[in-house]
Amino acid sequence: MATVKASMAGTVWKILVKEGDSVTAGQDVAILESMKMEIPIAAEADGTVTKVIANEGDFINVDDDLVEIE
Repeated sequence: MATVKASMAGTVWKILVKEGDSVTAGQDVAILESMKMEIPIAAEADGTVTKVIANEGDFINVDDDLVEIE
């Protein structure tokens, strides 16, 4: 199981996947907003989304879990 983590602190602007979706390495799974910039967060491995941990509007810190992929 792989976990997609936040690379920086910010607000979760958009979650691009839902549980059960198939994703490929490099595919964006979420977009963070920090200092008026939108930062895409990509999956690091192929798999299926088993859990979406973060919600749109949540403030997250560096290394917080966003999505679990199996």
